[in-house]
Amino acid sequence: GSQYLWVVNESTILKIILEVIFTSKCARTRSGFPFWFTSEPQDTMAVRGGLALLNCSAHSDSAVARVEWKKDGTFMTLASDERRKLLADGSLLISQVVHSKHNKPDEGTYQCVATIDNLGSISSRVARLSVSCSLVDTEATVAAHIQVLPCDINPDLAPFTRWEKDRQSLELGSRLVQLPSGALLISNASESDAGQYRCLVENVGQTKASEEAQLQLTPGKHSERKPEFLVLPTAVTKVVDTGVLLLPCAATGFPTPSVRWMLNDKVLDESLLISNLTEEDAGLYTCVAHNGIDNSTVHAQALLTVQAPPQFVKRPANIYAHESMDIIFQCEVTGSPAPTIKWVKNGDAVIPSDYFKIVREHNLQVLGLVKSDEGFYQCLAENDAGNIQASAQLIILEHGVANPMGPAPSAPRDVVASLVSTRFIKLTWRPPAEPHGDDLTYSVFYSQEGTSRERVLNTSRPGEMQVTIQNLMPDTKYRFRVVAHNSNGAGESSAALPVATQAEVQVPGPAPSLQAVANTPTSVSLSWDTPLTGNGEILIYKLYYTDQSLGTEEDLETDTLSYTMNGLKKFTEYSFRVVAYNKHGPGVSTQDVNVRTLSDVPSSPPQNLSLEVQNSKSIMLRWQPPPPGTQNGEILGYKIRYRKGTRKSEAAEITRDTNLYLLIDGLERGTEYTFRVSAATLNGTGPATEWNTAETFESDLDETQVPDIPSSLHVRPLVNSIVVSWTPPENQDIVVRGYSIGYGIGSPHAQTIKLDYKQRYYSIDNLDASSHYVITLKAFNKVGEGIPVYESAITRPQSVPDPSPMLPPVGVQASVLSHDTIKVTWADNSLPKNQKITDARYYTVRWKTNIPANTKMKTANTTSLNYMVTGLKPNTLYEFTVMITKGRRSSGWSMTAQGTTFETIPSSAPKDVTVVSKEGKPRTIIVNWQPPSEANGKITGYIIYYSTDVNAEVHDWVIEPVVGNRLTHQIQELTLDTAYYFKIQARNSKGMGPMSEAVQFRTPKSKEEVTSTPFALGFNWTNIPPGSLNVYQYIYHQGSTSHETALAAPAPPRKRAASKSTNGSHKYKGNSKDLKPPDLWIHHERLELKPMDKSPDPNPAMTDTPIPRSSQDITPADSGLDSVTHLQSVAQTRPSPPRGEQHPPGKGKGGFVMRLGFDPISTQSSPDDWFALLRTPSLGETCAPDPSPFHWGVVIGQTRVSVITLMICYLYVPEPMFHGRCVVIFSSFVYYLGLGMYKGADPFVVL
Repeated sequence: GSQYLWVVNESTILKIILEVIFTSKCARTRSGFPFWFTSEPQDTMAVRGGLALLNCSAHSDSAVARVEWKKDGTFMTLASDERRKLLADGSLLISQVVHSKHNKPDEGTYQCVATIDNLGSISSRVARLSVSCSLVDTEATVAAHIQVLPCDINPDLAPFTRWEKDRQSLELGSRLVQLPSGALLISNASESDAGQYRCLVENVGQTKASEEAQLQLTPGKHSERKPEFLVLPTAVTKVVDTGVLLLPCAATGFPTPSVRWMLNDKVLDESLLISNLTEEDAGLYTCVAHNGIDNSTVHAQALLTVQAPPQFVKRPANIYAHESMDIIFQCEVTGSPAPTIKWVKNGDAVIPSDYFKIVREHNLQVLGLVKSDEGFYQCLAENDAGNIQASAQLIILEHGVANPMGPAPSAPRDVVASLVSTRFIKLTWRPPAEPHGDDLTYSVFYSQEGTSRERVLNTSRPGEMQVTIQNLMPDTKYRFRVVAHNSNGAGESSAALPVATQAEVQVPGPAPSLQAVANTPTSVSLSWDTPLTGNGEILIYKLYYTDQSLGTEEDLETDTLSYTMNGLKKFTEYSFRVVAYNKHGPGVSTQDVNVRTLSDVPSSPPQNLSLEVQNSKSIMLRWQPPPPGTQNGEILGYKIRYRKGTRKSEAAEITRDTNLYLLIDGLERGTEYTFRVSAATLNGTGPATEWNTAETFESDLDETQVPDIPSSLHVRPLVNSIVVSWTPPENQDIVVRGYSIGYGIGSPHAQTIKLDYKQRYYSIDNLDASSHYVITLKAFNKVGEGIPVYESAITRPQSVPDPSPMLPPVGVQASVLSHDTIKVTWADNSLPKNQKITDARYYTVRWKTNIPANTKMKTANTTSLNYMVTGLKPNTLYEFTVMITKGRRSSGWSMTAQGTTFETIPSSAPKDVTVVSKEGKPRTIIVNWQPPSEANGKITGYIIYYSTDVNAEVHDWVIEPVVGNRLTHQIQELTLDTAYYFKIQARNSKGMGPMSEAVQFRTPKSKEEVTSTPFALGFNWTNIPPGSLNVYQYIYHQGSTSHETALAAPAPPRKRAASKSTNGSHKYKGNSKDLKPPDLWIHHERLELKPMDKSPDPNPAMTDTPIPRSSQDITPADSGLDSVTHLQSVAQTRPSPPRGEQHPPGKGKGGFVMRLGFDPISTQSSPDDWFALLRTPSLGETCAPDPSPFHWGVVIGQTRVSVITLMICYLYVPEPMFHGRCVVIFSSFVYYLGLGMYKGADPFVVL
């Protein structure tokens, strides 16, 4: 098939929209007529009186082509020619070749031309027909030891020559050699070589033989003779890959001389035989003969020239365009010698003119298209080794009907030429009186007076109302008109404005010999000569330069013939031109000269470095290259440095390719490593990323269960494919061996694809258009497949290629700049190579974070190819995607890019700070707290400040540092009966956060009085295994009332040994993660019990509670059970009033003791026990189970997994014993619905 290039004018923007590959099944509409040669004539050798056939055949699906022939560039008349006939397929047959010394009518060059009426013509390559001469009899030459028998024939027939001796075919070898001329060389001749010799020509018409020659050797007396050449080497010109080449060299003398070949001081074979000839074999060869007489040596040289026929590097592509546009047919060829290029349109040579120009050596530019320019254009390349041709079709498109969606603009007003020079004119205008829309764009049409060929130039951005038309002819009249465009299409044209350029007799000519040389990565030196036609004194030179990546031209002035540009971008291509000025104004500009600044080390580190712990001994690193503007050269590889913990010694790994990942293995188990990556160019290594930390697993990943569900799945439907991308499961502790994608129309089970675990995207191809597909993604390992994530998508409808499809942005990258800012960049494939935006399109950037999971998407619009997203949360992973909108059309969303904001100092203080005395140690207190709500990174420690003066300066407070994420700390040796104030400050890798509010605590007056705070009690059960119970009891005061609390929690398994830490907490060792005792703080000040009806549902929803769930484990300062046992024994010895005894009115206040039992494996309770019965008793009420429906429940994590059943007993206690206080006893049993503790849960029980 052929390649078709569409060029359309939509909303005044000239764009290359679409390249479509047409096959033989494509619709043959106005969109194209495939037309090409299936065979072309080749160079042919013929014999006088014989036949000659030149092949030619053309193919077209639309019509039958008419074939004609040219000989030596002139069409042949074959109708009345009896010897030369045109065959049915278009080939030319010459029945009897005529050739004589003075009449050679058939020898020459031939070319066939195929034509389809009303469409155009194409020409074949040029072929040469040669005719051989008659044979001349051979003669014998007699010599002592070397015989040369010539065969005098046409050199073209030498390849068809063979020799016979005594009418028998002669077998050639190292002693018998046939020379390129056809002659026979016999070395070391002996009597056995005597006989009758003749040469024959075969396979070219009738076989012909020469007369026989007698070879005789005469014995004689030999005397010493210096060497002399019998066969001299001659210059040879050959084409590459033309078989075997023999360079002969034969010398005579006595003794027999030795002969050798040399090329660049390298000794070669005696007879130089070269097979598979290449361009590297070309050069000057020297033949050296020597026989030792007087050290005589003779030399002869032969130049071997190797030619390569033309070959296409880039063929011209078919082009679709509107009238008035400028187009370029590209054609790039190689060959040796350098091929010459000529262009042909419909079989006729294209003659360069003002509108047909050869640009960049070989390309054909057509300016201001008109209908008559339509047809077939051919690029013909030729050198001495051969010629080739390639064709392309130009089709002029009709302008479409106006968009019925709305009115188009009226004509622009007040079009004037504000600046007129010799070769350019600047036009300005005012907007239309009726624009019918915003952001108008404009097209300026202009033509030379007296011609019908009109060209168009578009404004560079919406709303711009001026344009400069360059490259005009001096002293020439032009006509200009302007058309406005809105979203509905092109509007009315302004009236034609005639303007004449100035004469150029007084301005300077172009400055010759403009050269640009890159000196450094940021500077270029330029030099030029004085214009040959200065037309007076040169006042200044204006140097224009353009950054090719931006497309914006700037200028500066100088009065010298050289200038050094500094401050340029590194490794960036620039174009330069110079204009000389005299007193009459600017002269003729030079041609553009392009140069690229030198490369340098990257100025930015790689982006988005991420670490993935693979197992206990390896970590995978992934990253993105530095931003394009900071690479400063071609990235050749990356350098990875890593170290163990905070050690200063480093190890390094260097990648020799541009892979964006590396697996570091051989690491130690359960060890923290830090990594950083830097990019390297030819000049060296650039800056490295920040150190990133990861810790290898204590043991290899778990593969006893299937992987979790993938954390995200994204789909992007196309016409016949769907691009799927995803992120791995959040739980990285389970091995993922790969991913399984299922898909199908309406069901995901029709097709299944297995992918490697490293893959993060896949394109599902060969789908039906306009079909609804369901897609599943599952992670799998050796155990099996995990839970699938579902997504659906409808493929796009099959339609005629849109002249301007809205393709989504590509290369989306998220560059993290700070703790709250990420810069998102992308590329737009629908823009030119310089990525210059010249229309009213805009881009929508969308971003979100998955924490929390229901976070809403945020969006922002921009008209540039990047956007700075600010106001983000620190230390948070965000996903970004971009789409394009132009008018009423939008692209799909791009592939996602991810970036994690940097950490910053905590922005809030630790919360829920409480202080309690340690039982039995009145001079020791325990400080407990919760992490800050806005940690902004991983908390690495805390600082506790305490003082007896709340108003003291901060530097006067005593400091107690706490390392790690512990949430409790003991302070010892305090003064009794003294008020202390406590503040806590959190820190992370970036620094310290704010201090908490001061909390006051007074130490006891004596060792016997130990009290606890009444302000915050709560408990948090985390990682509680099934097993026995511990009972925790707390006594606290509220006013004059003392409260006693007994809380039950599971004790650790008996088989595990416990070791006491320095702060009194217990740490349980085992194969899994360490277990911590439960947090038993009850937030009493926020305790709330609400009555509710008992639900008949056996699985009712849990009761809402105002108490927030905690996300941190808190280790009590003292988890010993001695005090618990003591309190239990005391409680058992206290007297209880008899049942039914009433409490004396006004004697004491209500209090309570809570006892919570834990029975995780009991299954005997009924659904009615899933809610507790609770009612606050009145004073004097008898102790009995309360049947009142007062319900409440327990929530663990985000899942209801347990409930508590309570029985109430109101107990009267004599005042002398308990100072008038009463006790309510709660008996509770916790039932787990899930047969044991849910692993990894973070339950929080609220009363």
